Amino acid sequence: MNTALSRTASAALILSACILMSCAGRTSVCIYGGTSAAVTAAYSAARTGGEVTIICPDVTIGGMTTGGLGQTDIGNKQAVTGLARQFYRKLGEHYGKLEQWVFEPHVAEEILMQYLDEPHISLVQGYHITSVVKEGTRIVSITCTDESGKSRTIKADQFIDCSYEGDLMAMSGVTCTIGREDNSVYGETWNGYQLRQNHQFMDGIDPFVVPGDPESGLLWGISDGKARDYGTGDSMVQAYNYRICLTDEPSNMIPIERPADYDSTRYELLLRVLEADPTLADKNRCFIWSMMPGRKTDINNRGAFSTDMIGMNHSYPEATWEERKEILAAHTSYTLGLLYFCGHDPRIPQALREDILKWGLPKDEYPRTGHWTHQLYIRESRRLVGEYVATQADCENRTDVKDGVGFAAYTMDSHNCERIVVEKDGKLMVKNEGNVEIPGGHPYPVSYRSLTPKREECTNLLVPVCLSASHIAYGSIRMEPVFLEMGQACGLAAVMAGDGSVQEIDVEELRRILNEDPCLDGKDPELVIDEDSELITGTEGWNRFQSWDSYGRTYRTYSGDPAENKLRIIIPDSLDGTYDIYAFQQRYGCRHTRFVVETGDRTEEVSFDRTKLVVEGQASGEWVKLGTFAIPAGQGGSIRILSDEPDVRADAVLIIQK
Repeated sequence: MNTALSRTASAALILSACILMSCAGRTSVCIYGGTSAAVTAAYSAARTGGEVTIICPDVTIGGMTTGGLGQTDIGNKQAVTGLARQFYRKLGEHYGKLEQWVFEPHVAEEILMQYLDEPHISLVQGYHITSVVKEGTRIVSITCTDESGKSRTIKADQFIDCSYEGDLMAMSGVTCTIGREDNSVYGETWNGYQLRQNHQFMDGIDPFVVPGDPESGLLWGISDGKARDYGTGDSMVQAYNYRICLTDEPSNMIPIERPADYDSTRYELLLRVLEADPTLADKNRCFIWSMMPGRKTDINNRGAFSTDMIGMNHSYPEATWEERKEILAAHTSYTLGLLYFCGHDPRIPQALREDILKWGLPKDEYPRTGHWTHQLYIRESRRLVGEYVATQADCENRTDVKDGVGFAAYTMDSHNCERIVVEKDGKLMVKNEGNVEIPGGHPYPVSYRSLTPKREECTNLLVPVCLSASHIAYGSIRMEPVFLEMGQACGLAAVMAGDGSVQEIDVEELRRILNEDPCLDGKDPELVIDEDSELITGTEGWNRFQSWDSYGRTYRTYSGDPAENKLRIIIPDSLDGTYDIYAFQQRYGCRHTRFVVETGDRTEEVSFDRTKLVVEGQASGEWVKLGTFAIPAGQGGSIRILSDEPDVRADAVLIIQK
């Protein structure tokens, strides 16, 4: 549970940070990559004394956060902390809410660029890494090249690889891996080969160009891979796709044109799926068609055949820059071709064609890249094998990580890796392989050691994106809020390390700064009182449940006699000032709840009707504002949660100083 800091403690925190900086001198930090993690890493390092240079290969900063992934993969709101939480709060300010988890790409870019408006941050765009100079266990410099062949060499005390690909990491010679480990490597059950039911073809879909004739060859997109034992490891990476931002606002829409290399035979499998089940001929069943503000979308893969270009990305992690551009171009052509096919091919049911044709590229997004996103969704590339490897056991809360510098909470999530022919009941049919979606939602710490290479390999490199995790654990960790958190931790660690070893920093001091000054502004952190806090009394008759719906791992519910409901949330008497108070409300529970807030000599009752709760995106609930309250020093207060109906729910309370 977070606790309010006194102003004396805040001052001590700033003083201790200054002492650290004066001992280390002005630290020079080089960040490679343009992801959201690069932004928080740069901001954190600059705010604590670092002179920072970001080498961004892309034309736009932010990676997937600005690249179309507006439907944030949260997992659990408790897991989103520090600058990551602040970023979603800034989005909330833009959209008129406390927090916003669904958003337009250009809004995210504007906010992330504000973080880079610091005097000690230099942003260099359009350069990709070509070589690394290393002496012993230390990187001395990196050289990067732009499209014209012009090179730049950057020297620094500390380096942070914030790319999705891990190119700096790989070129520095540290141990890294690609693909899926065999389950036996880390004692897992969901790694390796997995032929499961999600995003899967129904039985009986013929894989051959001429149905029933193997001699005619396989349809486009089907590999010659074979069925194997479950859990068998390999070098395959899960499918990539574009998170597609379209609009149906006529004044802001550019129609989707036929790609130059359009080939309708690429989409034959979709026709066979629709023929087998005509009810799938709906845009919301062919795609995950999520609405964003501004009449825009975040479109993702859904079902057996959709936006994932399955099996066409296995060479990407170690491809050259030119080869990667070809892979990106192929994915762009495939995706735009799929949308064009669904809108124009006469074999597509008319209703679906007409619906798709209502949508086009937004004029006010991605002006530098033809209104199409700059960022392919690199769900997984190289992964560090560092001082600690996060595994399935971490995701399942079966480990005891003491050096966590942030939290993850998402489902163990892997998209399909290959499309193969299998035999079932004597019939050959096409199946997708590799998809895993094992529910989680209970926050777990990500170890600082997962961000550091083995100390005998490199001592001045941090890796917040391609961090040290098994394939299936990475499938849970690899979410943008987590990358924002890990970037912040790495930026601070780089400054703390100075010209020394990142493995030797005081991790407890790092954790203290993250907890006590989460936004690096010297202000008191917000106070979250979760339902299992010592500040909650009178819990007799309140049952505790573990659920992904809760804020954190659990919540409490009461269905007894309303007159016997004694639960009280204590507002600490250490608070002093004016505060906004919120209660976390889940989608479910009794309809009518009354919150009685007592502060000083003021008592206020706030009524809540759950049917009016609006939960956007993947959140399990929303913060509901109870009001703004003056809390004099030494007086504190309390909050009661009352209802005459059964299933009264008590979850977290949030108190933010104005």
